[in-house]
Amino acid sequence: MSTRYEAAPGEGVAYDGNGNGDGNGNGNGGARTQMRTIILTIAVLAVLLGGLFLWRGLRAGPAQQWQQQAVPVAAMQVEPRDMPASLDAVGTLSAVRAVTLAPEVAGRVSAIRFEAGARVAAGSLLVQLYDGPEQADRRAAQAQAAFAQAQLARSEQLAPSGAESRELLQQRRAERDQAAAAVSQIDARIIQKQVRAPFAGEIGIRRVNPGQYLNPGDPVATLTALATLYVEFSVPQQELALLKRGASVEVTSDAFPGRSFTARVNAIEPQIGEDTRNVTVQATLRNPDEMLRPGMYVTASLVLAPQPGALVVPVTAIQTTAQGDSLIVIRGEDARRGGKAEAIAVQTGRRIGNEVIVTSGLKAGDVVITEGQLRVQPGVQVKVSKLAPSAAPSTPAQTAPKTVPTPGGSGPATAPETAPEPAAARAPAGER
Repeated sequence: MSTRYEAAPGEGVAYDGNGNGDGNGNGNGGARTQMRTIILTIAVLAVLLGGLFLWRGLRAGPAQQWQQQAVPVAAMQVEPRDMPASLDAVGTLSAVRAVTLAPEVAGRVSAIRFEAGARVAAGSLLVQLYDGPEQADRRAAQAQAAFAQAQLARSEQLAPSGAESRELLQQRRAERDQAAAAVSQIDARIIQKQVRAPFAGEIGIRRVNPGQYLNPGDPVATLTALATLYVEFSVPQQELALLKRGASVEVTSDAFPGRSFTARVNAIEPQIGEDTRNVTVQATLRNPDEMLRPGMYVTASLVLAPQPGALVVPVTAIQTTAQGDSLIVIRGEDARRGGKAEAIAVQTGRRIGNEVIVTSGLKAGDVVITEGQLRVQPGVQVKVSKLAPSAAPSTPAQTAPKTVPTPGGSGPATAPETAPEPAAARAPAGER
């Protein structure tokens, strides 16, 4: 038997005698509380997500606005130019006339008639070896020659009258000739005791001292004529067709920056080097100021016909990567003012000073970015803040420096009108 308890209105759930509720009344309040919790959680998550998106938007906003601005760059419009062409090589200067002075015979130095570094004339006596015995022999030979001459004169007077035979007259003539030859022989020995300058030039450092005993061939000093020098250089055999006798060669030296000298090819070695497969070329260089010296290394540039219509850009405009060389050009209706950046692959040729010739990939009239290209990505809008003026077509007469005239000309060397090309900037002949 069970007893049922009724709950009064508003008092909650009614239970029977066994403790079971009927589920009616205010038991529905727990479900509403759970629903409110879910709604509150969703609202908090929405606020958090909204705040996150707002934060990311605030960070991305300035960067996106910066990317949309045009990047200022410096550029130039490429125009065809006639560029002087040359075949460059490292050369060596040598003297046309140079000798190491040395005695022909042994002897003791009795006199030194020169100062180191002095200029001497041809035939000047430089060193005298002791020649006392030879001088005594010469005086004896001269006396014998004088006696033989007197004997011959007496025989010539007596022979016509028959007082002396003609055979004796012939003997007197032979004795006269032998005595004269003896004097000449001793004179030759005396000359061998002298060291004279074979040609005019500048004498080097003295290697002997008074009283020193010299053997044949011992060096006394060097003698060099500096007025004319040889320039010798080698070029690869594939350039043989470009070599001509009389061709002009521009010579520069790091010892005299800003100076240029002109030589003329006077000889081309007929045989190709077996080891290097190079052709040796010799050019004659006039050195009126005697500034250049034998043994100096120089840069020899064989002047070739100018290259017409070359497209030239600054070396700084070239971007080199593992894929090759490239340029960034500006595309647009008015590319000289600005437009969209575009990267193009190019091939480069000779380098001339701070410029390089582009052989393919570039067209005349293209606007090339020369400064600021590292900040530019392909497709980005750019603005030309500095437009370099287009270089006027140049000719060899405009770009070649004034140089020392070749043998046969006149006038000293003068500084070039344009900046000289650095030795290290030019491509060696072997890399052409």
